[in-house]
Order: sequence, then C-alpha cells, then structure tokens
Amino acid sequence: QLQLVESGGGSVQSGGSLRLSCAASGPSLDYYAIGWFRQAPGKEREGVSCITTSDGKTYYVDSVKGRFTISRDGAKNTVYLQMNNLQPEDTGVYYCASEFLWSVQRMCTVPRTGPWGQGTQVTVSS
Repeated sequence: QLQLVESGGGSVQSGGSLRLSCAASGPSLDYYAIGWFRQAPGKEREGVSCITTSDGKTYYVDSVKGRFTISRDGAKNTVYLQMNNLQPEDTGVYYCASEFLWSVQRMCTVPRTGPWGQGTQVTVSS
C-alpha cells in the first residue's frame, strides 16, 4: 500500500496557478492509478484528475479540462497536478489517492471509501 502525502495548496486569485504534489513512499508507483480528488465545502468529494503510471493514461473531469494537467515523475515517486486559470469553484481540499491496477476511469469516477490523507487546501478568490 502506497503512503501518499499531498502538498502545494494555497490561496490565489482567480486566474492564478498552483502545482500540487503527491509524494509516494513504499512500493514503486508502477501499475498504480493515482488520482486527485477535491471536496468543496458542503459538497461530496469528486475525482478531478487521474493517471495510470504504467501507460500514462489520464482522465480529467470536464470542469478542469484545458486548465489542469496531471503528470508523474517516476524518479521522485511523485504525481503532480498543475492547475492553471484557477476559478473560485476550484476551491476545496485536494486529496490524492492510489489503487493498484485500476483504470483512470474507475479511479476518478467510482466512489472510494478511503484511505484518505489530510489533503491540501486550495482557496481561489474572485
């Protein structure tokens, strides 16, 4: 089981950028699906973007397509989420999670019970 730690959140104005990092310790990231999820106040957690490390396939929820980019650095065992043109509706706590041998579609769309880390807060003001 991978141990994941999120970082990189902060407060920005609308149109700003942030890069989130999901650092993994434990086994290699190979053959895992890694996903970024967010939970806005009063809303359910949703899958934002996912990547499968074996083939680099990616998934984005429609609301972030063209603005967010997920990537992986195998040498650093880290998955990044570059977030550009941030909007107030992107505000929330962002979590990363992993599942072995899941597809990106499943990772980002099938509800997971956990485990979840502490997440990193992203706040976008208008």
